[in-house]
This record gives sequence, structure tokens and C-alpha cells, in this order.
Amino acid sequence: MGVIRIFLFLLAAFCLGCGSAQAEKRVALVIGNSAYKSAPQLANPVNDASLVGGMLKKAGFDPVDIKLDLNAAEMRRALRDFGSRTREADVAVVYYAGHGIELDGTNYLIPTDASLETDSDVLDETLPLERALFAVEPARQLRLVILDACRDNPFAKTMKRTTAARAIGRGLAKVELTSPNTMIAFAAKAGSTASDGDSRNSPFAAALVERLPTPGLDLRKAFGFVRDDVLKTTGYKQEPYVYGSLGGDDVPLVAAKPIVAGPQANPDSELRRDYELALQLGTRDGWTAFLNRFPAGFYADLAKGQLNKIAAEETRSATADKARQAEEEKARLAAERANKAEQDKAAAAAKAAEDKRLAAEKAKQIEEAKAAAAEQRRKDAEAAVAKALADKQAAEKALAEKLATDRAAADLAAKQAAEKQASASAEQKVAAVAPSSTPPAMSPQETTKLVQSELRRVGCLTASADGDWNLASQRSLTLFNKYAGTKYDAKLATFDALDAIKARPGRVCPLVCDHGFKADGDACVKITCRAGYRINDDNECEKVQDKKPVATRDEPKKRDADRKSSESAPAQPQARTSGQMICGNAGCRPVRPGCRLEPYQQGKHGAGSWGVNQEVCN
Repeated sequence: MGVIRIFLFLLAAFCLGCGSAQAEKRVALVIGNSAYKSAPQLANPVNDASLVGGMLKKAGFDPVDIKLDLNAAEMRRALRDFGSRTREADVAVVYYAGHGIELDGTNYLIPTDASLETDSDVLDETLPLERALFAVEPARQLRLVILDACRDNPFAKTMKRTTAARAIGRGLAKVELTSPNTMIAFAAKAGSTASDGDSRNSPFAAALVERLPTPGLDLRKAFGFVRDDVLKTTGYKQEPYVYGSLGGDDVPLVAAKPIVAGPQANPDSELRRDYELALQLGTRDGWTAFLNRFPAGFYADLAKGQLNKIAAEETRSATADKARQAEEEKARLAAERANKAEQDKAAAAAKAAEDKRLAAEKAKQIEEAKAAAAEQRRKDAEAAVAKALADKQAAEKALAEKLATDRAAADLAAKQAAEKQASASAEQKVAAVAPSSTPPAMSPQETTKLVQSELRRVGCLTASADGDWNLASQRSLTLFNKYAGTKYDAKLATFDALDAIKARPGRVCPLVCDHGFKADGDACVKITCRAGYRINDDNECEKVQDKKPVATRDEPKKRDADRKSSESAPAQPQARTSGQMICGNAGCRPVRPGCRLEPYQQGKHGAGSWGVNQEVCN
């Protein structure tokens, strides 16, 4: 039995060594902010944090820090302390429930003491999402950030904007992750908001604690189930979303329980030999003797199954004999022409005996099937144990060979290094220890052009790479420091800054567009408004107000010029007139010399009335 325990331990160690999460170091930080001082209090984040924290504890995370209603200083301290613990962890999880905001494409977590009176206050009073990613980054296998922070943000409605072109989004913005084995789960996809629900917990938190702890369930599939649950709960109004990338292997939050389907015994152990001997005998006495010696365990259960099989066979044989005897009695009475009552009684007895025989036959078949299945499991289990032992021996052999090879290689490298150290100069030693990523003969202007080109690639510089480290270039490196979390001297273009910028695979600085344009990926596109609308100062389309027509007057300058022209013109000599004027549709003029004005009678046949004057000449 001692050998059995030894091999049970070896097989368990082998199975757990293949990726069991029980041997992993897993840590978690849970933050729930409800009591905001400058905004209405949220009902669920504290409840959600407590619920998710309890789930993570049951899933084997240790420690699980649950922090509630943190101000800015407390949130920074919590993330800093958690980051120190993730250096020794395999899996790190951060869960945040509360308010969040998106500003110019960057997501921020809002502490309880934030007031956010202007958009510039976001940079001073909140924490960027990058800070949480920085805290989980040291974890070796999995980095997971879960954000239930996509609620309708009251700060965005009251916040004053210092720049009209600055974009404050609805919900949170999508993220592009560069670290491997990192996932970010949003309660709602980018640009949309999440619901707190009508119960004690939000629909997102309730789905998380239901799906994530499923043993052996891959995280990607688990979050797919979370998405389906939230969509159904919210009437397809809220859709959770996951960003990031994992490898091809399944990554469960809780590892599947190892299934041991057989005996944990040495194939050559005494227990197995005795079992196989009893199996060869196949008698009740043989199995009874085995059970007397080994009354419990896997092989004892197999032996009991074999006994059940023998008992079923004995029952079947006995019922078959009784059925045969009843049939013979029935035939005898029929041959002797006994009375009908005796024949009917014999027929009923024969039928009952036949029914029992059929039932016994079926029971025997069931017991035989059970025994055969158990025997197959035994063989599979013994084969698995044998394979595990063979693999363990092969692994030990390979490890020993690798250690020997490494030791020989290390000795050879040490010998070569000693010879090289004796013959190499100090400059060669420095070059061997600290290789440079750029040629030492590169001029400052060439270095500057390389830094400018990389700053243009990550979206921090719009000017051309001309090799002149001017104010625009210095501002671009300052922007890179701000969004990348670095502290390089903006007055100089250095190799260190160049290496840091090269390490960023995509855009770092957010895209800022002119008035009338909006960001679309890595380009600015013109905003097009439909008919009757125009772009306002906030870069949004607004309806054009109809203007009432107003009377126009001649321009004063033109009228004055005409008057001066007429006054300055020389007087024309005119004929002598009577001083009378006659007016008509063409205007007024003096009466011609020798003419006079007389009233003109209108009407028919002299029955009219006197009207306007007319010019009458002799």
C-alpha cells in the first residue's frame, strides 16, 4: 500500500505540473467607488466590488484587496502597492466599478473626490487607465483588467471646455494593447454606456460572478457568455466588449479539476498481481479471498463488480432451471391430459418462471457490461500510470543531459571568456558588455532626424524630419513623455529617447483635428452636415436659423459720391422758361418756352371731371 501512495503522489504531481492553476501565484485588486462628492452617488459599485472580490477569493486568488470609495491619493497608493505584489505573481486581475471618462481618446478612472469643473482637471484629478495596466504588467502569465466604468458620466455634462476642439466621448474609448497575454473587459463597448440595473448588482457584475469561476472554461469563452447574459438582461441595449490578445492555449480563471480514472498503483505491485490472479480464477471464492485482503480501494470496487457479475450469472442459471422445469411440468400435464385447472396452473407457473429467467438474463447482461467497462477503465488507468512514469523518467534523463551539456558549454564559455579577457583591450570589453543600437559615428543631425521620424510615426510630431531640433520637435517629445509615461529631456534628441520611441508599435499621442474635421482612425476627415445644418464652435452640426428679409438701402458712400458729382458739375445754359414745371412718368421738366399749362378734362362726351394739367403750346 505504501507503493500505491507513492505512485498516487507521482501521478497527481504530474497532472498538476501540466498547468494546474493551484500552483500559480494569483493576486487581485478590486475597487468600488460609489460615494462621489461632486456627483450623485452610485448605488451598485460598492456592492459589485464586494461580490466580485468574494468570487475571486473562492477562485483561489490570494491576496484579494477590496478597496471602497477611494479618493485620488488612495487610488494611486492602492495601484502602487498592488504593482509591487504582481512582480512575483503569475496572474494579476484589477476590477474597477465606478465612473470613468474618455478625453481625446484616452480613458480615465474617476476617484470620489474629483470635481472636474473643466476638461483640464481630468489630467490632475483622475487616473489614466494606463496606470492600472502598468500595475498588472509584471505578471508572468495573465494580465486582466475589468472595467465596470461605462456608466452615463455626470461630469461630462457640466464640465467646461478650455478648447472647443477637445473631444469628450460618451462611455469609454477603445484601446489597443501592445503587451502580450493582456485583456481588458468593458461593461459596454466603446462609445456606449452601461446600466446599473434594478437589482443590488449591475448586470455585468452578476454575469461575471456566474461565468468566470467555471472550472476549465477559457476566459475568451467565459466573456462571450457574459456578453450573451448582459444582452439578454438589458434587452439587447448593453453589449460588453473585450480588448486584447491571448495565445492558442485555453486560459481559464479556475483550472479544471484533475480527473483520475484508475488506480494509482505500480503496474508490478502485489495488489495488481493478486487482482489479476483472482480475475483468472473468476470464482466467487477467489474474489471473496481478494476482498478479505484488500477490502477498500479501486481494485476492491472492481472485485465487487466481478462478484455482482458472478451473482447475476448464478441467478440467471437458477431461473433458467426453474423455467425449464416449469415448461416440462406443463408439457407432462398436457400429455397426461390432466384437467384444465391443473394445466392452466402449470402454464401460469411456466410463464412466471420464464419472466424471471428473462429478467435474470437482462440483469446478467447489465452486470457484465459494468464489469467490462470497469475492466477497461482499469487497463486505461494502468496504461496512463505507466506512461506517466515513462515520461517522468524520460524528462529526468533529458534534464540530466541538458544540465551536463549546459555545464560543458559554461565551462567552454568561461575558458573562452578568460582567454578573450586576457587579450582584449578596454574598449573591446566595453563594446562587448554594452553594445549600442546606433552607430557611434552618427552625427547629431542624423540622430535628430531619426528621433523626429519616430515621433511622426507615433503621432506626436506633424512637422517634417529635417534634422533641426526646434521648439516643435521639443513639444512633440514632451507630448510623448506625457502619453508614454517617460521622462526624457525634451531639449535633446538622444539615443535613449530614440530606443523608447521605437519600442512603441503604434500611435502614442492622440490625433487632434482642426475645426470642421474629426478623427477617424489615424486620419482627420471632414465633418459633413446634412442640408439645413452647419458646424458650430463645438465641432457639431446644428440647425441653421431662418433669417427674416430686411429692406436694403443704397450704400451711403455711393449716394454721397453721386451727390458730390452732380453738385460739382458745371451749370448748363438753359432757355428762358415760364418757371412752370410739368411732371409725368418720365419725371419732371420745365415748361418749354412759349407754352403754358392748362387743366385737362377727363371723361366721355364732356361728362367727365377735371384732372391733371397738360402742356399747351401756341
